[in-house]
Order: sequence, then C-alpha cells, then structure tokens
Amino acid sequence: MAQRFGGKFSPDGKPAPDKGPPGPGNVFDGKRPARVGMRVNLLFAAPMLFLVPAFWGGPQGLVLGLAAGAILLLSAWLTREGVLAQEAYDARRVARRPAIPRKIFAAVLMGVGLTVGAMTSQDGLVYPILFGLIGAALHLFTFGPDPLRDKGSEGVDRFQTDRVARAVDGAEKQLAAMQDAILRARDRQIEARVERFSATARALFRTVENDPRDLTAARKYLSVYLLGAKDATVKFADLYAQNRDPKARTEYEALLDDLESTFATRTRTLLTDNRTDLDVEIQVLRERLQRET
Repeated sequence: MAQRFGGKFSPDGKPAPDKGPPGPGNVFDGKRPARVGMRVNLLFAAPMLFLVPAFWGGPQGLVLGLAAGAILLLSAWLTREGVLAQEAYDARRVARRPAIPRKIFAAVLMGVGLTVGAMTSQDGLVYPILFGLIGAALHLFTFGPDPLRDKGSEGVDRFQTDRVARAVDGAEKQLAAMQDAILRARDRQIEARVERFSATARALFRTVENDPRDLTAARKYLSVYLLGAKDATVKFADLYAQNRDPKARTEYEALLDDLESTFATRTRTLLTDNRTDLDVEIQVLRERLQRET
C-alpha cells in the first residue's frame, strides 16, 4: 500500500525518528576522506612539462628533460606512498613512525627535478636553484612532512606495542587481500558486505591497540580467522565470477555474518574486561585512600 511521504521538512513538521549512533559494522564508521586525490594526481602530470619538450631540443635538452621527468615521477610516487602512510598513521591510536620519510624525500626530489628541468632553458644555476627551492617548499607546504615520532606509545611497554603493531599490520594485509579479491566477483553488494565486515574487524584492531594486553586473547582473530576469511573470499570470488552460483553467494554471506558477529562479540568482551580492570583499580585505590584517612 502506498504511504504518504513525510519527514522533518514536510508540512506536518514531524521530525524523522532518531536512528541512534552507527554501530561498529557501519561501512562509514570512523572513515575519513581520502587524501590521495587531485593534488597527488597532478604531480604525475607535471613531468610531462619536461618529457615532451625534451625530444624537440638538442642532446643537452634531451638528457636534462628526461632526467627531470624521471626525478619528478619518482617524487610523485613517493608523495602518494607518503600520503597513504600518513592516512594509516592517523587512523590508528597506536602507530610507529614511517621507517622512510617519503614525503620529505619527495619534496627534495621535487626541488632537484625542477632545478634540472629549469637548466634546459637557463644557462646559469642561480635561477634554476631558486626555482627548485621554491618547488620543494611548496611541496612541503601542500603535503606536509611525514610523522617523525611514534604515536600512543608514551608510558607503554615498547615491546608490547611493537607486538601489537606487527599483529595489526598483518591483519590489515589480510583485510586488504580480501577487499582486493572480492573485486573479481563484480558484485557491488558483496563488496559492500566485505567492507562492512572490515569495519567490524578494525574496531577489534583499535581495541587491541588501546590495551596491548588484549593481544593474547585476540591473536587468533587477527591471524587464523582472517587468514581463513581471506582464503574463502579468494575461492568464492573465482567461483562466483565464473557461474554466478546463488548457493555459493548465500553460503559466503552466511560466513560473513558469522565472522562479523564473532568479531563484534570479541570486541565487546575485551571492552568489558578493560572496564572491569579499571573498576578494580579504582576500588583498590579508594580503599587505600580511605585507610590513610
């Protein structure tokens, strides 16, 4: 039966019902806009300014143009990798600084590439060097430097945080492999379903990062279960891409439901245990303070 449209801005003025906060399985829960966008993509077009004219000049112009284009391409690639590493760093509450400061190296290469490229039209070195310095400074201003220190490890055992970081890195690779494999199935609904499970799994990751002591209780979820989920996803994607078997799809969706429920339950259990530990610490401290008075 048809229903009359209504809502917050309808003539009757009835507000829409509050659906409450999003749960851990929401696809967009905790998401941030991706930084890899137009600005980074434009860096890959900049080398063309030197590569194309290089073939219309003399031998010196050819060598300098090709060198400038290659250096700028390397700078653009390092910039993209650095931005992705920054996103992963910002998304975690406990993270180690990148082993290689990609964006800083990219800024230096940007300056070198622009200097070499400017030498194709300038005989001296003063203006090419100034051109390169300005380009490097603008690169750092636009994309910023890399994180230069660890995050969330103050007052925490470094050995424990390293164990958690390695475990979470391995788990993130399994999730990335799942999301990459499911693309072969060419089914947007299944892709969204895998993305929702990934959001639930990452909620468990963040819980373990907040308290490294939870790693022992969650290790099999971060390794064994995710490895099995990845293998099942690869096999399902290959099979479903061939024959679109509805039974296989139903079974795979049931597997994702079980995985999501299991991961969400484990996350709630760890949060409850952490709250219990906090209550015990508070109670013990209050009893000691009462004995002192």
